[in-house]
Amino acid sequence: MAGPTGMALGGFAFEALGFSYEDVGRTLSTPWAKQAVAQRFDALQWTGPGEDEIEIKGAIFPQEFGGTASLEGLRQAAQTGVALMMVSLGGTIFGYHTIQSISEDRSYHDAFGQPRKNAYRIKLLRYTETPAASPLNSFVTLFA
Repeated sequence: MAGPTGMALGGFAFEALGFSYEDVGRTLSTPWAKQAVAQRFDALQWTGPGEDEIEIKGAIFPQEFGGTASLEGLRQAAQTGVALMMVSLGGTIFGYHTIQSISEDRSYHDAFGQPRKNAYRIKLLRYTETPAASPLNSFVTLFA
């Protein structure tokens, strides 16, 4: 490891040097459905939590500090469709998240075409298993 770890996504640690991050943004949607009511304002009904999105922005400097292997590992995890646990240094567990996209902006290339800076953006979506999809619920339904 290269310095303190701020957080981890699965087995991939975001470190002070190497695979580091600059910004973490979060968007939580909590939709409400509108129902028209005569002679009043529309009635609102909360339909439950919608999506919980996290966006991690950072830059790695591969020649000086590394970090390329972790970014490649996350790319492979995204391609296999696996949900990863997100945990902070303080022990806060954010739950399982799926990688929705990884974008990169490679710049300052050396004479061999290797980037000296690779700015990246990882978009995550909170993963929760639906009760109907649970194997235990299927088992209980069969034998109830």
